[in-house]
Amino acid sequence: MKDNNKYFKPGGGRGGKDMDKKPYRPGNRTRKYKDRFSAEDDRNNEGDESRIEGRNPVLEAFRSGRTIDKLLIAKGSREGSILQIRRMAKEEGIVVQEVDRRRLDEISMTGGAHQGVIAFVTPYSYVGVEDILKEAAEREEPPLIMVLDEITDPHNLGSIIRTAECSGVHGIIIPKRRAVGLSPGVIKASAGAAEFMLISKVTNIAATLDRLKENGLWIAGAHVEGELYTSQDLKGPLALVIGSEGKGLGRLVKEKCDFLVKIPKKGRITSLNASVAAGVLMYEVTRQRSGG
Repeated sequence: MKDNNKYFKPGGGRGGKDMDKKPYRPGNRTRKYKDRFSAEDDRNNEGDESRIEGRNPVLEAFRSGRTIDKLLIAKGSREGSILQIRRMAKEEGIVVQEVDRRRLDEISMTGGAHQGVIAFVTPYSYVGVEDILKEAAEREEPPLIMVLDEITDPHNLGSIIRTAECSGVHGIIIPKRRAVGLSPGVIKASAGAAEFMLISKVTNIAATLDRLKENGLWIAGAHVEGELYTSQDLKGPLALVIGSEGKGLGRLVKEKCDFLVKIPKKGRITSLNASVAAGVLMYEVTRQRSGG
């Protein structure tokens, strides 16, 4: 394996291009980049991405600057964080409607786990992959990107986003098809971390891995055929690829990886939960980069 200890810089690495603009962030209302990795606009306007449910996710949406159009709050809810939500809504001139809790249950997309509040927001705007690389360059850190190959469980994606935000990951890449997007369940499971994480949705994961290589990143896939994850140098520019819950890494995606890493298991279950495996690997990168 080549030397991974050099920080990624715009124009450096394996064919990296100059990126001189400020990166787009989830709370912004205009897009800073056109994603050169795909000819399609990766802005997603699905209805289930236009609402946020739960007290903490709604609070984080306020803090991130996400545009909130309207709030539905259960009648009589005036305790704890609901008071803070009401105050922030009043300060920003956001319409608040009190409705029966049964009505919230009916429209909830999280199985009724709305905690008495649902926010209608502008749909989440996905960023370009170059925005993520720019974010790493601005932090003067080697890029660390999570690439998720057809994760379909909202709780898994939400948990991965939450751990990624806590461990310093610069961004997450997900596919446009055969995978969950930023649904209310995902946002709630992320405990609001989705509001602060750069997420790119691409047409073709395998092709995107090629582009990442051209920009100086090494691609590490989580797979049982890999080497022990603690034995690999993970300090350089890196994309960590996590496979789907049922099938793991797809054949082509696996072939695109520069190397594979595995997490040892001593029990009878054949594999770890995708979000748990992702968390273990993310914090191994954090440990190595901090000199631990």
